[in-house]
Amino acid sequence: MLEGVDLAALAEALTALGADGWLLYDFRKINPIAGRILGDTGMGTRRLFVLLPRSGRPVAVAHRIELQALADFPGEVRPYGAWRELHDHLKALVSGRTLAAEISPRDQVPYLDRLPHGVVELLEAFGARLVSSAPLVSRFAARWSAAELAGHRTAAASLAAIAHDTLAWTGAEMARGAEVRETRVKERVLQAIERAGLWTNEGPIVAFGPTTAIPHYEPHEGSDRRLAPGDVMLLDLWGGPGRGSVFADQTWMGFAGRSPDADVRRAWQAVKGARDAAVRFLRERWHQGPPTGAQVDDAARSVIRDAGLAEYFVHRTGHSIDRDLHGSGPHIDNFETEDARALVPGVGFSIEPGVYLPGRFGIRSEINVYIDTTGPEVNPRAPQDELLLV
Repeated sequence: MLEGVDLAALAEALTALGADGWLLYDFRKINPIAGRILGDTGMGTRRLFVLLPRSGRPVAVAHRIELQALADFPGEVRPYGAWRELHDHLKALVSGRTLAAEISPRDQVPYLDRLPHGVVELLEAFGARLVSSAPLVSRFAARWSAAELAGHRTAAASLAAIAHDTLAWTGAEMARGAEVRETRVKERVLQAIERAGLWTNEGPIVAFGPTTAIPHYEPHEGSDRRLAPGDVMLLDLWGGPGRGSVFADQTWMGFAGRSPDADVRRAWQAVKGARDAAVRFLRERWHQGPPTGAQVDDAARSVIRDAGLAEYFVHRTGHSIDRDLHGSGPHIDNFETEDARALVPGVGFSIEPGVYLPGRFGIRSEINVYIDTTGPEVNPRAPQDELLLV
Protein backbone atom coordinates (compact mmCIF):
# COMPACT_ATOMS: atom_id res chain seq x y z
CA MET A 1 0.00 0.00 0.00
CA LEU A 2 1.27 3.45 -0.99
CA GLU A 3 3.93 1.71 -3.06
CA GLY A 4 5.52 4.06 -5.55
CA VAL A 5 4.31 7.22 -3.79
CA ASP A 6 7.22 9.55 -3.04
CA LEU A 7 6.09 10.97 0.30
CA ALA A 8 8.92 13.53 0.35
CA ALA A 9 7.87 14.84 -3.07
CA LEU A 10 4.25 14.84 -1.90
CA ALA A 11 5.22 16.95 1.12
CA GLU A 12 6.82 19.50 -1.22
CA ALA A 13 3.72 19.55 -3.42
CA LEU A 14 1.46 20.03 -0.40
CA THR A 15 3.60 22.95 0.74
CA ALA A 16 3.27 24.56 -2.69
CA LEU A 17 -0.50 24.01 -2.54
CA GLY A 18 -0.73 25.49 0.95
CA ALA A 19 -2.28 22.31 2.32
CA ASP A 20 -1.56 20.37 5.50
CA GLY A 21 -2.31 17.04 3.87
CA TRP A 22 -4.10 15.07 1.17
CA LEU A 23 -7.28 13.42 2.42
CA LEU A 24 -8.28 10.47 0.25
CA TYR A 25 -11.84 9.17 0.53
CA ASP A 26 -13.36 6.06 -0.98
CA PHE A 27 -16.59 4.09 -0.72
CA ARG A 28 -17.51 1.25 -3.06
CA LYS A 29 -14.65 2.25 -5.39
CA ILE A 30 -16.19 5.60 -6.35
CA ASN A 31 -12.80 7.31 -6.28
CA PRO A 32 -10.31 5.78 -8.76
CA ILE A 33 -7.75 8.36 -7.65
CA ALA A 34 -7.73 6.86 -4.15
CA GLY A 35 -7.25 3.44 -5.69
CA ARG A 36 -4.34 4.63 -7.78
CA ILE A 37 -2.55 6.11 -4.75
CA LEU A 38 -3.43 3.53 -2.11
CA GLY A 39 -3.51 0.33 -4.15
CA ASP A 40 -5.82 -2.50 -3.13
CA THR A 41 -8.03 -1.44 -0.22
CA GLY A 42 -10.18 -4.55 -0.14
CA MET A 43 -13.90 -4.85 -0.76
CA GLY A 44 -14.58 -1.21 -0.04
CA THR A 45 -18.11 -1.67 1.31
CA ARG A 46 -17.50 0.82 4.14
CA ARG A 47 -16.19 4.39 4.15
CA LEU A 48 -12.44 4.78 4.14
CA PHE A 49 -10.48 7.96 4.85
CA VAL A 50 -6.70 8.16 4.50
CA LEU A 51 -4.72 11.27 5.41
CA LEU A 52 -1.32 11.76 3.83
CA PRO A 53 0.02 14.63 5.93
CA ARG A 54 2.64 17.16 4.93
CA SER A 55 4.61 15.98 7.95
CA GLY A 56 4.23 12.92 10.11
CA ARG A 57 2.90 9.44 9.43
CA PRO A 58 -0.13 8.64 7.26
CA VAL A 59 -3.38 7.91 9.08
CA ALA A 60 -6.20 5.64 7.91
CA VAL A 61 -9.71 5.67 9.36
CA ALA A 62 -11.28 2.34 8.39
CA HIS A 63 -14.17 0.14 9.46
CA ARG A 64 -13.32 -2.77 11.69
CA ILE A 65 -14.67 -5.36 9.28
CA GLU A 66 -12.35 -4.14 6.50
CA LEU A 67 -8.98 -3.92 8.21
CA GLN A 68 -7.36 -6.91 6.51
CA ALA A 69 -6.40 -4.94 3.41
CA LEU A 70 -4.64 -2.38 5.62
CA ALA A 71 -2.31 -4.90 7.25
CA ASP A 72 0.69 -3.36 5.46
CA PHE A 73 -0.42 0.26 5.79
CA PRO A 74 2.70 2.38 6.49
CA GLY A 75 1.15 4.49 9.22
CA GLU A 76 -1.51 4.53 11.92
CA VAL A 77 -4.85 2.79 11.43
CA ARG A 78 -7.77 4.10 13.50
CA PRO A 79 -10.63 1.57 13.39
CA TYR A 80 -14.28 2.51 13.76
CA GLY A 81 -17.55 0.64 13.97
CA ALA A 82 -20.43 2.98 14.86
CA TRP A 83 -20.96 6.24 12.98
CA ARG A 84 -20.34 8.28 16.13
CA GLU A 85 -16.92 6.67 16.42
CA LEU A 86 -16.20 7.55 12.78
CA HIS A 87 -17.18 11.15 13.43
CA ASP A 88 -14.95 11.36 16.50
CA HIS A 89 -11.96 10.09 14.53
CA LEU A 90 -12.61 12.47 11.64
CA LYS A 91 -13.04 15.51 13.85
CA ALA A 92 -9.74 14.81 15.58
CA LEU A 93 -8.05 14.21 12.23
CA VAL A 94 -9.24 17.19 10.18
CA SER A 95 -10.17 19.99 12.59
CA GLY A 96 -8.34 23.22 11.80
CA ARG A 97 -6.49 21.76 8.82
CA THR A 98 -6.39 22.76 5.16
CA LEU A 99 -6.72 19.53 3.21
CA ALA A 100 -6.51 18.66 -0.47
CA ALA A 101 -9.34 16.42 -1.64
CA GLU A 102 -10.99 15.27 -4.87
CA ILE A 103 -13.28 18.24 -5.34
CA SER A 104 -13.77 20.52 -8.33
CA PRO A 105 -15.47 23.86 -7.72
CA ARG A 106 -18.88 23.91 -9.42
CA ASP A 107 -18.10 20.45 -10.82
CA GLN A 108 -15.90 22.12 -13.43
CA VAL A 109 -13.90 18.93 -14.05
CA PRO A 110 -16.10 15.90 -13.21
CA TYR A 111 -13.14 13.52 -13.32
CA LEU A 112 -11.79 15.36 -10.25
CA ASP A 113 -15.09 15.73 -8.41
CA ARG A 114 -15.15 12.46 -6.46
CA LEU A 115 -16.15 13.59 -2.96
CA PRO A 116 -19.93 13.39 -2.31
CA HIS A 117 -21.57 16.62 -1.19
CA GLY A 118 -22.48 15.10 2.16
CA VAL A 119 -18.87 14.14 2.86
CA VAL A 120 -17.76 17.69 2.05
CA GLU A 121 -20.40 19.03 4.46
CA LEU A 122 -19.27 16.61 7.16
CA LEU A 123 -15.59 17.50 6.90
CA GLU A 124 -16.27 21.20 6.81
CA ALA A 125 -18.54 20.86 9.88
CA PHE A 126 -15.56 19.31 11.68
CA GLY A 127 -13.43 22.36 10.89
CA ALA A 128 -11.60 21.30 7.75
CA ARG A 129 -10.90 23.68 4.88
CA LEU A 130 -10.91 21.77 1.60
CA VAL A 131 -8.97 22.67 -1.55
CA SER A 132 -8.83 20.82 -4.85
CA SER A 133 -6.24 18.07 -5.15
CA ALA A 134 -5.95 18.75 -8.92
CA PRO A 135 -2.17 19.33 -9.06
CA LEU A 136 -1.56 16.32 -6.82
CA VAL A 137 -3.69 14.08 -9.04
CA SER A 138 -1.70 15.08 -12.12
CA ARG A 139 1.66 14.54 -10.46
CA PHE A 140 1.04 11.45 -8.34
CA ALA A 141 -2.09 9.63 -9.58
CA ALA A 142 -2.13 10.20 -13.35
CA ARG A 143 1.61 9.92 -13.90
CA TRP A 144 2.88 6.96 -15.92
CA SER A 145 5.70 4.76 -14.68
CA ALA A 146 8.57 3.77 -16.97
CA ALA A 147 7.03 0.31 -17.34
CA GLU A 148 3.64 1.79 -18.22
CA LEU A 149 5.22 4.02 -20.88
CA ALA A 150 7.00 1.03 -22.38
CA GLY A 151 3.77 -0.97 -22.44
CA HIS A 152 1.94 1.94 -24.06
CA ARG A 153 4.55 2.21 -26.82
CA THR A 154 4.27 -1.48 -27.59
CA ALA A 155 0.47 -1.33 -27.62
CA ALA A 156 0.49 1.75 -29.85
CA ALA A 157 2.67 0.06 -32.46
CA SER A 158 0.50 -3.06 -32.39
CA LEU A 159 -2.77 -1.13 -32.74
CA ALA A 160 -1.43 0.88 -35.68
CA ALA A 161 -0.44 -2.35 -37.43
CA ILE A 162 -3.85 -3.88 -36.69
CA ALA A 163 -5.61 -0.81 -38.09
CA HIS A 164 -3.59 -0.88 -41.34
CA ASP A 165 -4.12 -4.62 -41.72
CA THR A 166 -7.86 -4.29 -41.06
CA LEU A 167 -8.33 -1.55 -43.63
CA ALA A 168 -6.29 -3.49 -46.21
CA TRP A 169 -8.34 -6.63 -45.55
CA THR A 170 -11.55 -4.62 -45.89
CA GLY A 171 -10.41 -3.37 -49.28
CA ALA A 172 -9.56 -6.87 -50.45
CA GLU A 173 -12.96 -8.16 -49.34
CA MET A 174 -14.69 -5.32 -51.16
CA ALA A 175 -12.65 -6.00 -54.30
CA ARG A 176 -13.82 -9.62 -54.47
CA GLY A 177 -17.44 -8.62 -53.92
CA ALA A 178 -17.80 -9.97 -50.39
CA GLU A 179 -20.22 -8.48 -47.88
CA VAL A 180 -18.35 -6.51 -45.21
CA ARG A 181 -20.40 -5.54 -42.16
CA GLU A 182 -19.45 -3.43 -39.14
CA THR A 183 -19.78 -6.28 -36.66
CA ARG A 184 -17.65 -8.59 -38.81
CA VAL A 185 -14.83 -6.06 -38.86
CA LYS A 186 -15.25 -5.49 -35.13
CA GLU A 187 -14.83 -9.19 -34.40
CA ARG A 188 -11.77 -9.38 -36.62
CA VAL A 189 -10.15 -6.48 -34.77
CA LEU A 190 -10.86 -8.08 -31.39
CA GLN A 191 -9.21 -11.30 -32.57
CA ALA A 192 -6.17 -9.35 -33.78
CA ILE A 193 -5.88 -7.52 -30.45
CA GLU A 194 -5.93 -10.86 -28.62
CA ARG A 195 -3.29 -12.35 -30.96
CA ALA A 196 -1.09 -9.32 -30.29
CA GLY A 197 -1.15 -10.15 -26.58
CA LEU A 198 -3.14 -7.05 -25.67
CA TRP A 199 -6.22 -6.66 -23.49
CA THR A 200 -9.21 -4.44 -24.16
CA ASN A 201 -12.32 -3.87 -22.09
CA GLU A 202 -14.79 -3.26 -24.92
CA GLY A 203 -15.06 -1.87 -28.44
CA PRO A 204 -13.68 -1.28 -30.96
CA ILE A 205 -15.87 1.25 -32.75
CA VAL A 206 -16.35 0.26 -36.38
CA ALA A 207 -18.60 2.57 -38.38
CA PHE A 208 -19.49 2.89 -42.06
CA GLY A 209 -21.09 5.84 -43.87
CA PRO A 210 -23.74 7.67 -41.79
CA THR A 211 -22.85 5.84 -38.57
CA THR A 212 -19.40 7.47 -38.62
CA ALA A 213 -21.24 10.69 -37.72
CA ILE A 214 -22.12 9.18 -34.29
CA PRO A 215 -18.97 9.76 -32.16
CA HIS A 216 -19.63 6.88 -29.71
CA TYR A 217 -21.41 4.56 -32.11
CA GLU A 218 -21.72 0.88 -31.15
CA PRO A 219 -22.41 -1.62 -33.95
CA HIS A 220 -24.78 -4.47 -33.11
CA GLU A 221 -25.39 -7.60 -35.13
CA GLY A 222 -28.64 -7.36 -37.03
CA SER A 223 -28.69 -3.56 -37.16
CA ASP A 224 -25.13 -2.91 -38.32
CA ARG A 225 -24.32 -1.47 -41.75
CA ARG A 226 -22.80 -3.09 -44.79
CA LEU A 227 -19.88 -1.19 -46.30
CA ALA A 228 -20.90 0.36 -49.60
CA PRO A 229 -18.88 2.15 -52.30
CA GLY A 230 -18.42 5.80 -51.37
CA ASP A 231 -18.68 5.17 -47.61
CA VAL A 232 -16.36 6.76 -45.10
CA MET A 233 -15.03 4.12 -42.67
CA LEU A 234 -14.05 4.88 -39.05
CA LEU A 235 -12.02 2.48 -36.88
CA ASP A 236 -11.45 3.42 -33.23
CA LEU A 237 -9.49 0.78 -31.29
CA TRP A 238 -7.81 0.66 -27.92
CA GLY A 239 -5.88 -1.81 -25.80
CA GLY A 240 -2.99 -2.29 -23.42
CA PRO A 241 -0.68 -4.96 -22.01
CA GLY A 242 -3.31 -6.05 -19.50
CA ARG A 243 -6.19 -5.05 -17.25
CA GLY A 244 -5.31 -1.91 -15.29
CA SER A 245 -2.46 -1.00 -17.63
CA VAL A 246 -1.96 2.21 -19.61
CA PHE A 247 -3.76 1.72 -22.91
CA ALA A 248 -3.07 3.06 -26.37
CA ASP A 249 -6.11 4.59 -28.08
CA GLN A 250 -6.26 5.37 -31.80
CA THR A 251 -8.74 6.27 -34.55
CA TRP A 252 -8.04 5.60 -38.24
CA MET A 253 -10.12 6.65 -41.24
CA GLY A 254 -10.73 4.91 -44.55
CA PHE A 255 -12.78 5.54 -47.67
CA ALA A 256 -14.43 2.87 -49.81
CA GLY A 257 -13.53 4.11 -53.26
CA ARG A 258 -10.89 5.77 -55.38
CA SER A 259 -11.61 9.45 -54.73
CA PRO A 260 -13.43 11.01 -51.74
CA ASP A 261 -15.71 13.91 -52.59
CA ALA A 262 -14.88 17.52 -51.75
CA ASP A 263 -16.77 17.55 -48.42
CA VAL A 264 -14.97 14.45 -47.15
CA ARG A 265 -11.59 15.85 -48.21
CA ARG A 266 -12.37 19.19 -46.56
CA ALA A 267 -13.35 17.53 -43.29
CA TRP A 268 -10.28 15.29 -43.32
CA GLN A 269 -7.91 18.20 -43.92
CA ALA A 270 -9.53 20.19 -41.11
CA VAL A 271 -9.34 17.30 -38.63
CA LYS A 272 -5.77 16.37 -39.54
CA GLY A 273 -4.80 20.04 -39.38
CA ALA A 274 -6.36 20.41 -35.94
CA ARG A 275 -4.56 17.29 -34.67
CA ASP A 276 -1.22 18.53 -35.98
CA ALA A 277 -1.82 22.06 -34.65
CA ALA A 278 -2.35 20.64 -31.16
CA VAL A 279 0.96 18.75 -31.32
CA ARG A 280 2.77 21.74 -32.80
CA PHE A 281 1.43 24.00 -30.03
CA LEU A 282 2.59 21.53 -27.39
CA ARG A 283 6.09 21.40 -28.84
CA GLU A 284 6.41 25.14 -29.31
CA ARG A 285 5.05 26.03 -25.88
CA TRP A 286 6.92 23.34 -23.98
CA HIS A 287 10.08 25.44 -23.68
CA GLN A 288 8.06 28.23 -22.07
CA GLY A 289 6.57 25.96 -19.44
CA PRO A 290 3.83 23.31 -19.58
CA PRO A 291 0.63 24.52 -21.28
CA THR A 292 -2.83 23.61 -20.02
CA GLY A 293 -5.25 21.18 -21.55
CA ALA A 294 -7.60 24.08 -22.30
CA GLN A 295 -4.92 25.90 -24.30
CA VAL A 296 -4.20 22.84 -26.43
CA ASP A 297 -7.92 22.39 -27.08
CA ASP A 298 -8.10 26.01 -28.24
CA ALA A 299 -5.21 25.45 -30.66
CA ALA A 300 -6.93 22.46 -32.26
CA ARG A 301 -10.42 23.91 -32.25
CA SER A 302 -9.31 27.11 -34.00
CA VAL A 303 -8.29 25.12 -37.09
CA ILE A 304 -11.71 23.51 -37.40
CA ARG A 305 -13.40 26.84 -36.72
CA ASP A 306 -11.36 28.50 -39.48
CA ALA A 307 -12.48 25.71 -41.83
CA GLY A 308 -16.11 26.66 -41.14
CA LEU A 309 -16.86 23.38 -39.36
CA ALA A 310 -16.93 24.45 -35.69
CA GLU A 311 -20.57 23.46 -35.13
CA TYR A 312 -19.71 19.87 -36.10
CA PHE A 313 -16.87 19.48 -33.58
CA VAL A 314 -19.01 18.42 -30.64
CA HIS A 315 -16.57 17.06 -28.07
CA ARG A 316 -13.29 17.94 -26.35
CA THR A 317 -10.04 17.51 -28.26
CA GLY A 318 -8.72 14.79 -25.97
CA HIS A 319 -8.96 12.87 -22.72
CA SER A 320 -6.53 11.87 -20.01
CA ILE A 321 -5.07 8.37 -20.17
CA ASP A 322 -3.77 6.67 -17.03
CA ARG A 323 -4.76 3.23 -15.76
CA ASP A 324 -8.25 4.19 -16.89
CA LEU A 325 -8.65 4.80 -20.61
CA HIS A 326 -10.46 8.01 -19.71
CA GLY A 327 -8.27 8.92 -16.78
CA SER A 328 -8.24 11.48 -13.98
CA GLY A 329 -5.34 13.58 -15.22
CA PRO A 330 -5.55 16.72 -17.39
CA HIS A 331 -7.93 16.56 -20.34
CA ILE A 332 -7.44 18.46 -23.58
CA ASP A 333 -10.58 20.46 -23.08
CA ASN A 334 -11.87 24.00 -23.18
CA PHE A 335 -15.24 22.98 -24.60
CA GLU A 336 -17.03 20.51 -22.34
CA THR A 337 -15.06 21.84 -19.36
CA GLU A 338 -12.30 24.36 -18.84
CA ASP A 339 -9.40 22.14 -17.82
CA ALA A 340 -6.78 24.58 -16.60
CA ARG A 341 -4.45 21.89 -15.25
CA ALA A 342 -0.90 22.00 -16.55
CA LEU A 343 0.32 19.15 -18.76
CA VAL A 344 3.20 18.24 -16.48
CA PRO A 345 5.85 15.59 -17.19
CA GLY A 346 4.57 12.07 -16.69
CA VAL A 347 0.99 12.50 -17.91
CA GLY A 348 -0.51 11.13 -21.10
CA PHE A 349 -3.61 11.89 -23.12
CA SER A 350 -5.32 11.57 -26.48
CA ILE A 351 -5.53 14.17 -29.23
CA GLU A 352 -8.65 13.36 -31.25
CA PRO A 353 -10.41 16.23 -33.00
CA GLY A 354 -13.46 15.26 -35.03
CA VAL A 355 -16.05 16.62 -37.44
CA TYR A 356 -19.47 14.93 -37.57
CA LEU A 357 -22.12 15.77 -40.17
CA PRO A 358 -25.35 14.11 -38.95
CA GLY A 359 -26.79 11.59 -41.37
CA ARG A 360 -23.80 11.88 -43.72
CA PHE A 361 -20.36 11.05 -42.29
CA GLY A 362 -17.90 11.78 -39.54
CA ILE A 363 -14.12 12.15 -39.51
CA ARG A 364 -11.86 11.71 -36.46
CA SER A 365 -8.12 11.27 -36.14
CA GLU A 366 -6.77 10.09 -32.80
CA ILE A 367 -3.22 9.87 -31.52
CA ASN A 368 -1.74 9.75 -28.03
CA VAL A 369 0.77 12.08 -26.41
CA TYR A 370 3.01 11.43 -23.42
CA ILE A 371 4.72 14.37 -21.75
CA ASP A 372 8.31 13.34 -21.14
CA THR A 373 10.79 15.47 -19.23
CA THR A 374 12.21 16.45 -22.62
CA GLY A 375 8.84 17.30 -24.15
CA PRO A 376 5.88 15.66 -25.91
CA GLU A 377 6.14 12.15 -27.38
CA VAL A 378 3.56 11.14 -30.00
CA ASN A 379 2.31 7.59 -30.51
CA PRO A 380 1.86 5.96 -32.93
CA ARG A 381 5.15 7.22 -34.30
CA ALA A 382 3.66 7.65 -37.79
CA PRO A 383 0.14 9.17 -37.46
CA GLN A 384 -2.27 8.86 -40.36
CA ASP A 385 -1.47 11.41 -43.09
CA GLU A 386 -4.08 10.62 -45.75
CA LEU A 387 -7.41 8.83 -45.88
CA LEU A 388 -6.73 5.15 -46.50
CA LEU A 389 -8.54 3.99 -49.62
CA VAL A 390 -10.21 0.62 -49.09
